[in-house]
Amino acid sequence: MIGRRALLAGMGAAALAGGAWAAGAFRARMAATKTRLAFRSHLAETRSGPLEYAVAGQGPPLMMIHGTGGGFDQGLLFAHRLRARFQLVAPSRFGYLRSAFPEDASPAAQADALADLLDHLGIGRLAVVGGSAGALTAGEFALRHPHRCTHLVLLVPAANLTGRDPVAFGALQRLAVDAVLGSDLAFWALSSLAPRRMIRTLLATDPALLDRVGRAERARAETILAQLLPISRKTEGLRNDGHHAGTPSPTAWTDIAAPTLILSCEDDLFGTAATARLMADRIAGARLTIWPEGGHIWLGHDADVAREIVAFAGPAAP
Repeated sequence: MIGRRALLAGMGAAALAGGAWAAGAFRARMAATKTRLAFRSHLAETRSGPLEYAVAGQGPPLMMIHGTGGGFDQGLLFAHRLRARFQLVAPSRFGYLRSAFPEDASPAAQADALADLLDHLGIGRLAVVGGSAGALTAGEFALRHPHRCTHLVLLVPAANLTGRDPVAFGALQRLAVDAVLGSDLAFWALSSLAPRRMIRTLLATDPALLDRVGRAERARAETILAQLLPISRKTEGLRNDGHHAGTPSPTAWTDIAAPTLILSCEDDLFGTAATARLMADRIAGARLTIWPEGGHIWLGHDADVAREIVAFAGPAAP
């Protein structure tokens, strides 16, 4: 009896200790997240309300528009290899972090707000890169403000061009998404306990690729996942992206006149390779590159993406 009581007491103590450790680890992660975001961005007033942005690097300007679950920090991460060649402008789209979520949060309205941001920064023209759902805003910017878009890059573009949502979540995926949406604790717990499952579900990338790439690329995948925190400050943006990327795109892709580069990976679980081909067919003169593998975060091809963008839109080498 004593041994049984001791065992139960030990299990209870272990559970309490584990709970205390988890609570402490979660608080530490959230504190690190707050520190990561603090003092790195600014706010500009636009016709749709405050818009958060960051500027980094040197050279001719290039705007990197983040994907679903991101923010200005994801834009900077996606373009980190370009800092030596461009001055990066990385906004947080509607409903992400400190940016407003206006009544009209469509990609077209976001594009107009980005034009206001350029006015605020005193930038006349620049290259525009849109990643994932950010490609919808990038395409609208090229259409609505053609005199301000020197080059357009659509990186793993998430769009419905066929009348059918290209992202079909299974029951487990939908359960995971519903569990983490709006809950920092749920997201942290799932990404800590099952990071590879989260990379497959949220980043649409086969986690087996992690074993075939170098340490730097594995770290980049882990960073993209970690930087989805704070998910609670991105709920409106996430839901908005899900709506606009899943419903038929109203964007007049055939009317885009800017020189256009489209990049994707064949095994992207969000189906952007097929979308990229359709876009390339619709946009006159578009260049298309699709790698056999890399998933939605182009794992193993970050240097290739940077080289393609520099060759396409970058300044001449000195």
